[in-house]
Amino acid sequence: MFYRLNRILTWLIISVVCLSTFTFSEPRLVDETDRVRVYTRNIEFDYVPWMLNAMWVKIQQGATGTPGYINREDGTIAVTDYLLLTQQVNQANDALSRIYADASIKDKASASAHLRTQIANLTRKQNALAPIAEAVLQEQVSEVATSLGLTTLGQPIPSILFHSTPVPDALVISPRDHIEQTVNISLSPDLTLDQQIALEDRVSKGLNVSALVVPIGGVGVYPTMIMQTTDLSWLTTTIAHEWTHNYLEQRPLGLLYNETPELRTMNETTADISGGEIGAEVMRRYYPELVNHASIPNLNWSFNLFDSVPSSSSPPFDFNHEMHTTRVTVDALLAARKIDEAESYMEQRRQFFVQNGYTIRKLNQAYFAFYGAYADVPGGAEGEDPVGPAVRALRAQSKSLADFVNRIAWMTSFDELKKAVGQ
Repeated sequence: MFYRLNRILTWLIISVVCLSTFTFSEPRLVDETDRVRVYTRNIEFDYVPWMLNAMWVKIQQGATGTPGYINREDGTIAVTDYLLLTQQVNQANDALSRIYADASIKDKASASAHLRTQIANLTRKQNALAPIAEAVLQEQVSEVATSLGLTTLGQPIPSILFHSTPVPDALVISPRDHIEQTVNISLSPDLTLDQQIALEDRVSKGLNVSALVVPIGGVGVYPTMIMQTTDLSWLTTTIAHEWTHNYLEQRPLGLLYNETPELRTMNETTADISGGEIGAEVMRRYYPELVNHASIPNLNWSFNLFDSVPSSSSPPFDFNHEMHTTRVTVDALLAARKIDEAESYMEQRRQFFVQNGYTIRKLNQAYFAFYGAYADVPGGAEGEDPVGPAVRALRAQSKSLADFVNRIAWMTSFDELKKAVGQ
């Protein structure tokens, strides 16, 4: 009964959620955004058809009653089978790319025929299983959110709905003389690395700003958009993270996401904390044998949303500490108006990270403006920004996750947060 009621409520509020998404997803600095869009207008991601398609997928799932007819054990099997199929598709596509990159192979079509057939068959199976796996994960995350008290009238509202597809990249803009995200534009996921670099160079030189194209793992539209992955722990955490944004969008903190850099950091750090706690509980409750990534040896569990991935032979290296040191030094140089020195220093530090196994492509003001807002753990790209520590302090003072989220959700400024934690 509760499942049916939740589905009815979902379709009643879906239009409201979508309208709020469209209303509050664009940065307020319209003039600056328009200047950047001169460079991006033809390569921007269009969310409208994606959302309409995702809604139709969810309506079909609801019409069939998925996952109401699937028991708990079969549901977890469907999810792990889907992850294995996803990995097999990824591996086959990698093999196909290697064939087309090999200059010694002359007849690439013939050499890759078996692989292309294999990819087509695997993709059909993956697409058939995806709606079931998504519905099961939605129900599992919903049950955990409910048990943790993140509900309205006894149900998570809006209902937890997501769809896994290729996600757009984001072009992030920051001024050169200080670190602040002023523009964030979603780009087509089909851009090559060369095209991304060329875009960054054109925007940086044309507007005298710091620009960076970054990968993202999810988008808080509705249903939420989640990147395809084989990492179940990351997937459950990201589903919960993006749904937390949906939850906050119905309250002041979410509505004011783009008002100030502090409010953006409060939003993202809250979603990080909430997503991490809900995701960990989903893994503990439904996939205890996978918590240590030991039960499915064929899956490649290593995944990092960012482009800083250590090599297997990297010596012990405290990435968060070193990135924190870098951010603090950059902030000091920029405060002293030493912009060229700051940018030279960031390039030196980028090379230092690469030498220690972290392949960061570009380290600049835009990098810190984007990643510094995700401050659920101490150190890292946030530097000495006081917002992240204050959010973490509020969580530590709260008796539960629901108490924390519902308290911060009604805040409209960083000053309110500081008062709440006694700063």
